[in-house]
Amino acid sequence: MHNIVMNTKIKNLKKITLTIILTIITILSLPMRSFAYVDWPVDTNVLSEGAILMDADSGAVLYGKNIHEHYYPASITKILTALLVVENCNLDDMVTFSKNAVFNVEPGSSSAGIDVGDTLTVRDCLYAMLLQSANEAANALAEHTAGSIEAFANMMNEKAASLGCTDSHFANPSGLNDPEHYTSAYDYALISRAAFKNPTVTEIDSATYYNLPPTSRVPTGQTLYNHHSMLRKTSGNFYQNAICGKTGYTSLAGNTLVTYARNDSIGLITVVLNGNKTHYTDTQELLNFGFANFKNIKLNSTDINTNFSSNISLIPDFNEYTIEPDDNASISLPNDADINDIKSTVNFEENSESSALCKVDYTYNDYPIGSVDIVAKKNENYVADDNNTEESAAAENNKNGFQNTTKNFTNIILNIPKINYIIVGACVGGFLLLLLIIILIKKKLSSRKSDLSDRELRIYNLLKSGWSAKDCGISEEEAKYIIEKH
Repeated sequence: MHNIVMNTKIKNLKKITLTIILTIITILSLPMRSFAYVDWPVDTNVLSEGAILMDADSGAVLYGKNIHEHYYPASITKILTALLVVENCNLDDMVTFSKNAVFNVEPGSSSAGIDVGDTLTVRDCLYAMLLQSANEAANALAEHTAGSIEAFANMMNEKAASLGCTDSHFANPSGLNDPEHYTSAYDYALISRAAFKNPTVTEIDSATYYNLPPTSRVPTGQTLYNHHSMLRKTSGNFYQNAICGKTGYTSLAGNTLVTYARNDSIGLITVVLNGNKTHYTDTQELLNFGFANFKNIKLNSTDINTNFSSNISLIPDFNEYTIEPDDNASISLPNDADINDIKSTVNFEENSESSALCKVDYTYNDYPIGSVDIVAKKNENYVADDNNTEESAAAENNKNGFQNTTKNFTNIILNIPKINYIIVGACVGGFLLLLLIIILIKKKLSSRKSDLSDRELRIYNLLKSGWSAKDCGISEEEAKYIIEKH
C-alpha cells in the first residue's frame, strides 16, 4: 500500500511538472516579435463567386473569397467519394453495376457508357469516375462500399465532419443536384487536402488517360481522358506545376474546379465555386499568386529554432519520455516575412481522443499560418526498476537528473533567437525553484520508507487496514507513534 501511494504521488508530480516544463520550453523556444510585419499579399483578381487558395502542407488559407458560403459542388464531389472508396475497399475487388447505379443519374450527365450487369474492378471504376467523371461509376462504388447510396452519403458526412468541415452536407456520391448537397470553398479545400495526401487517390487523379476494359456497350474497350485540361500538355489551359484535380458543372452549380499544384517551395490547393466559364483563369490566377508570394517552412528546419524534439531528462527521473512535434508540421509565410515576427499560442486542452500534450497555433500579422500537436512519447530505451523502487534511489537520481537538466536547459537557451533576457531570467529562476521543490518533495517521499523498520511498516499497514493497536499486540502510544512517524 505504501509503495502504491508513493508511486502514484510521484507519477502525478511528473505529469504536472511535464506540463509546466513544456510551457517554459515553449515560451523560450518561440522567436520574439520584431513588429515589422510584411503586408499579407492580397493582390489577385478572382471572378468566381467562391474561391480559396490553401497551403497543401500547413493547411493555412493564403487567399479566400466567400470561403464559408454554401455552394453546389457538382462533380468535384467525386474527390470525397474517391477518398472514402480507397480507404475502405480493395482496388482489385469486382464491382457489379446495378440498375440504380446506372439510371440514378441526370439525363445528359457525364458517363462512361457502363451498363447494368457490367463488372469492373474498383480501380477501373475510380479511373472512370475521376477522369471521365462517370456518374454511374460513382453510384456503383458507393453501393459497393456502403451497400446503398444513402448509407454512403452518411459516410461522406461523417468523413467531412472528421476533417473539420462545418459548412457542408452531402446527399450523393456524384454531385447530383440536390438541395441538401452543398459545400463551401474552405470545407472542400480541407477535403481535397486530405484526399491528395492519399497516394492512391493522387496517382489515379493525376493520370491524363486510362484504358478501360471492355463493357457490354463498348466490347473493344475505350480510352478515358482526364477532363481537367490543366493536366494535359496539348490543352491551352496546361499548367506546368499542376498535379491533379477535378472538374464539375451543373446548371445550378456553375463551373467548379479543384486543383492541386506544387513547386520546390510550396504545395497549393485551389477550389473555385460557381464560376461562369472563368474557373480555369481563376485557378491559374490563384496558383500564380500563391507561387509568387508564399513559402512553406518545415518546423523541424534550421529556419525555426522551435526545439521541442528531445531525448533528455528535462526533470529528474523523467527520461522515460520524449517530447516531439509532428514530423510533417509546417507553416506558411509571405516570401519577405521575417520568421521572428511569428506569434505562437500554446493551448493545453484535455481531449480523451488525443494523445497530444498541447497544440501550438502559429499566426503572422493575425493570419493563421499553421499549427502542430506536441506529444509526449514513451522512450523505447527507458528501463524502469524491476522492483518498482525508483523512489528509493531518488537522492542519486536527483543529483544526476539535476546535472543533465542544467546542461540541456542551457543548450535550449543557446538556441533562442532575439530573446528578451529579462523574461528568460525569470523563467530560469522559476524553473530552478521548481526543480528544488521537486527534489525536496521526492526526498521526503523516498525517505519515509527508510524511516520505518520492517516491523513498523507491517504494523502500519495493519493499522491502516482497520486493525486496532490491541489486534497488533502493541500499545495505543506505540500505534500513535508509528502513524505519526509515517
